[in-house]
Amino acid sequence: MQPVHFIVNSDYLCPWCYNGAVRLDRLEREAEGAVRLEWRAYLLRPRPAPGRDLEKFRAYTRSWLRPAEEPDGGEFRVWRGDAGPPSHSIPPHLVAKAAARLSEEAFRAIHPRLLHAYFAESRDVSDVDTLRAVWGEAGLPAAAFDAHEDPELLRRTLAEHDEAIEAGVTGVPSVRLAGNDAVITGAHPLELYRRWVGRIQGQAAERA
Repeated sequence: MQPVHFIVNSDYLCPWCYNGAVRLDRLEREAEGAVRLEWRAYLLRPRPAPGRDLEKFRAYTRSWLRPAEEPDGGEFRVWRGDAGPPSHSIPPHLVAKAAARLSEEAFRAIHPRLLHAYFAESRDVSDVDTLRAVWGEAGLPAAAFDAHEDPELLRRTLAEHDEAIEAGVTGVPSVRLAGNDAVITGAHPLELYRRWVGRIQGQAAERA
């Protein structure tokens, strides 16, 4: 039986995407090859916005305490220190894609670290020095980091965002079954994703 293939649109600046990532990663690991996640970009801040007010941003991060209360989610804290705010969504997506170019394992190493660095460690993941540090913490080869500057990765990131909008994605995280137009938006409970996989597998077994 072919793995259940989900397309997940997500943004590294979205707190609910962090919870969704934790749950979907657990789902994929539980499934032991029966679920495949394809992560694609969605840009909540597609353009740089330099000069954002740090204190207003710090106040905004208090809203992260709401997703922090949910089970099976990420780790959050109100912003500390003087880093940031992040200028826009694109830089961490480019770094994640550079890792994916190395291998699936490299992407798996950096994907959760980018989210944790931002939401739990108050690190500006739009800053190139921060991204370089996170890359190293993920155990990835330093010489490969500059691949994030490849214009092809930017083209792919923008194309994924545009494709998501055309597919009807209006918020993130969003999950679609490959080949199906239905979009499920939001960081849903882990049990919902499990039931969804079970239903798809049951339907596939009936067809077989």
